[in-house]
Amino acid sequence: MGIGVIEILIRPGFDISRHELSLMSIGDLGWIQIASFLVTGLLVLGCAVGMRRVMRSGRGRTWGPLLIGLYGLGLIAAGIFVADPINGFPPGMPESSTISWHALLHFVSAAIAFLGLIVACFVFARRFAALQQRGWATYSLLTGIIFLGAFIGIASGAKQSALVLAFWGAVILGWAWLSLVSARLMSALDPMREPRT
Repeated sequence: MGIGVIEILIRPGFDISRHELSLMSIGDLGWIQIASFLVTGLLVLGCAVGMRRVMRSGRGRTWGPLLIGLYGLGLIAAGIFVADPINGFPPGMPESSTISWHALLHFVSAAIAFLGLIVACFVFARRFAALQQRGWATYSLLTGIIFLGAFIGIASGAKQSALVLAFWGAVILGWAWLSLVSARLMSALDPMREPRT
């Protein structure tokens, strides 16, 4: 997200109320966002591996890391397959009346990534609930519900500013959740980190 914020400031014509981050992959500076997707996806895969090593037992020990890994793979694929110009971005690039094959694969990849993260939120909510960690369970559940609602809104194809901004907010919320849960799991004092037997 940090690179995306910088790009918002330096890319002329980009409007967060009209454009999704994926559109940053287009144009002369598109390589920056493509690299960001690829590197971030690899880091998320590393996160999934780390989660699997820490979560040695209990609910979600298999599906939690797998779904986070799916999110990482989706980000990598979204970097490989680039979106089409839309809603006037990048400025001066013609918009096609039909979607290209690579844009279609980009949106499929993004959908897989986001659904992986959403379901992971619910899996971790169950895990935290089973461990009597109600605050973390509620946080995970609400993150999943909010992200799912925003994803459905943006996937509907509607381009109202409120929906686009809600999706930006959901993406930030999702990244915050993943970062905080990862830190929670990796903490040496975490009760979920059980010693090897």
